[in-house]
Amino acid sequence: MMGTKRVYVAPYDAQWKEDYAAIREELAAALGDLALRIEHVGSTSVEGLSAKPIIDIDVVIEDGTKLDAVIAALGGIGYSHEGNLGIVGREAFKYEGKEHLRRHHLYVCTQDSPELRRHLVFRDYLRSHPEAVKEYSRIKEEGAALYPDDIDAYIAHKSPWIEAVYREIGL
Repeated sequence: MMGTKRVYVAPYDAQWKEDYAAIREELAAALGDLALRIEHVGSTSVEGLSAKPIIDIDVVIEDGTKLDAVIAALGGIGYSHEGNLGIVGREAFKYEGKEHLRRHHLYVCTQDSPELRRHLVFRDYLRSHPEAVKEYSRIKEEGAALYPDDIDAYIAHKSPWIEAVYREIGL
């Protein structure tokens, strides 16, 4: 369940931390030592930030030699591998039958993945810049109001702000 049909941005909800913890617990039990870390990334991981209420998770693995074992372990709990969807170093997974968990996007990244680094640096920047959180929330809410049925237009609306932050933090 990865596709977004309607663009809905909600005010920050502290429940998202608990939702992440529940998903993380299930992933950690299945992956064991295969996962170096399981990171809550994306907008739901930033306190105070408005977001689409979908939890983004990056499972961090040592290197690509672990991927087949990770695919098998995740397959055992209902996830199927979708490939990198055009982003090298980040493997996407979809799922069915996870009604007990908040909707989420699951990615597996190698520890040296530029995409993982981008996710973590951006998240950490927002966590330490409350004014940026306010502005990004405003832009996201505005984009959802302007483009409620067009995820591509919503993404295009917020992209200039994100790109400016990336430049500021050297990404």
